[in-house]
Amino acid sequence: MAPPITGLALASLQDTFEEIHSGHPHNAIDILEPRGTPVHAAVSGTVHKLFLSKPGGNTIYQFDEVGQYCYYYAHLDRYMKGLREGMRVERGDVIGFVGSTGNADPGTPHLHFAIFELSPDKLWWKGKAVNPYPGLVAAVKRAR
Repeated sequence: MAPPITGLALASLQDTFEEIHSGHPHNAIDILEPRGTPVHAAVSGTVHKLFLSKPGGNTIYQFDEVGQYCYYYAHLDRYMKGLREGMRVERGDVIGFVGSTGNADPGTPHLHFAIFELSPDKLWWKGKAVNPYPGLVAAVKRAR
């Protein structure tokens, strides 16, 4: 896995995975960045779903190459031009831009980043949440 934000510092990462947000576990981390900061694919794989939701705003569901994990990017300002469902992306490709869509505070643009382990039926909305914090810490250290 690579950091979804170029130049991400360890100090920018906080483990909010188990915090309660809107009455349920967060199951993700939020990476605060200026609006419009490019968001990169954390792994190589396929854009499985582009979705506009009330809580997540502009979102991307990306499956890894073997379909074991789904990477979820939310509150995006917009997608990279030409991004589409079924499209293959390589680790590091720009796929979107940080924003505050959905239920995010408009004054606090950030990337809501989550990882789900997929079951054999590949239903991303039923995946088992995996804490992305340890993997991101390791990725940031490798990227130095």
